[in-house]
Amino acid sequence: MDNSNVISQLVHQLKAEFANESTGHDWFHIERVWKNARHICKQEGGDLFLTELAALLHDIADHKFVENADEVAAQRIKTILKNLKVGEKTISDVIEIVKYNSFKGGLDNKMKIREGFFVQDADRLDAIGAIGIARTFAYGGKAGSLLYHPEIKPAQFKSAEEYRKNRTHTVNHFYEKLLLLKDKMNTATGKKMAEERHQFMQQFLDQFYAEWNALS
Repeated sequence: MDNSNVISQLVHQLKAEFANESTGHDWFHIERVWKNARHICKQEGGDLFLTELAALLHDIADHKFVENADEVAAQRIKTILKNLKVGEKTISDVIEIVKYNSFKGGLDNKMKIREGFFVQDADRLDAIGAIGIARTFAYGGKAGSLLYHPEIKPAQFKSAEEYRKNRTHTVNHFYEKLLLLKDKMNTATGKKMAEERHQFMQQFLDQFYAEWNALS
């Protein structure tokens, strides 16, 4: 099976699996990450097939929703890609990229594979800007987080586990993650794409506080 057919079949499978996901980690999120990762790869130079596979599978077992996510993701990736006759080395690389893709508090980026940086940047791009704002509040509502509480300040996390378990209110998430992402982009292409989205989030927060305090 040639690479384009593998991608087509994988897209068909993931569309069906993630069609009704409601936390902002749905098929359309995967599609945007896939498209942006592909764009970054073409600009920066790398293995496009590996980039596409990893982008499409990056949320196959998200640590926010799945216990033992790394193990579950690895097994699912092996099963899916073996059925599509993908080679062992490529499968191994996809598993490693997916394992180290998530932010997890931004404490230590363990990504080593070049194409993983493209996927990571694409995923981070979808966490910021207008789409990022919408996804953040969608997830916050689903997770039962407060919209905002002016007396609860952003946290500084010491571990990925602490980051995962200690959510306060959704506006804090901007300071604990989203506003940090611009400076954590790996590629020149990703950095450039992040600038406008970062500025939009800052403008949104300015307007949010003005309205919250009845000044606008």
